Amino acid sequence: MKSNLLPIAAAAVLAAGAAGAATLDDVKAAGKLKCGVSQGLPGFSTPDDSGNWTGLDVDYCKAVAAAVLGDADAVEYVSLSAKDRFTALSSGEIDILSRNTTWTITRDTDLGITFTGVSYYDGQGMMVPKSLGVTSALELDGATICTNTGTTTELNITDYFTQHGMSFELVALENSDEVIAAYGAGRCDVFTTDRSGVAAERLKLANSDEHMVLPETISKEPLGPSVRADDEQWEKISRWVLNALIEAEELGVTSENTEEMMSSDNPSVQRLLGAGDNNYGAPIGLEADWAKKAIEAVGNYSEIYERNVGVETPLGLDRGVNSLWTDGGLMYAPPIR
Repeated sequence: MKSNLLPIAAAAVLAAGAAGAATLDDVKAAGKLKCGVSQGLPGFSTPDDSGNWTGLDVDYCKAVAAAVLGDADAVEYVSLSAKDRFTALSSGEIDILSRNTTWTITRDTDLGITFTGVSYYDGQGMMVPKSLGVTSALELDGATICTNTGTTTELNITDYFTQHGMSFELVALENSDEVIAAYGAGRCDVFTTDRSGVAAERLKLANSDEHMVLPETISKEPLGPSVRADDEQWEKISRWVLNALIEAEELGVTSENTEEMMSSDNPSVQRLLGAGDNNYGAPIGLEADWAKKAIEAVGNYSEIYERNVGVETPLGLDRGVNSLWTDGGLMYAPPIR
């Protein structure tokens, strides 16, 4: 079989860059991955009564733990407010932030962190009580609006209302549950966050059918994981685990068929799974089957999406722009070769 190993020179450059990295060594020494998640957002990161975390963001951390440690359960979940999440990452309290966080230029350049991809394409939306009698955000002049402090939603809502010549009063609270509770208690007319978050928080309302999501999407919110910017090796691990989950969907590799697909005659599948003499994990300090372990643990991107936020879940979100590029969506992974 023809070798598909990375060119020796390129591998040497990557290995040299990884030599000074610390996070991978720290995670291995600790025997667990410290993953920063939300304070409880259904479909993305939420604990059950026993403290077991589930969600799209959680599954990503499980995939990283499986790729790095061979154990998807070797994760310590750290619940963080929007205000505290970046400090927790930059200070080393967590190894990865996977917490419905928007990738922006300010965050990518000013905070000492690096975003490693987009795990969910979103946009900001608004929810109102049906009793308010409005059907469009353009009817909200003078409204009181509840949201989380320390998020992009504050700037987005200000931009939107200014652009349309409307006034509003902002009620910004730190804790997510406090925000939705304030809205549910009638302290504000509008609840706003990413549309996926609006759908998730709506589930927490006792009378959820009495509330509606307005049709407007007022921003672009590419959500994804981030790591500290001073560790190139760990950055590449974080990025390529996410890419592998997306690539697996495109290639038809699932949590159930990895062993069967190891003998596929598709070179792209062999490279993804580390079959034969393919070893794309070595330059970043991982085993040849790093992606295979991740996929076996949580499935490909489609499996993760449908299990946590898809149309058969309480959130009921269709794929939309989160479909693969081959299906008209935006999900696209650079090739493993």
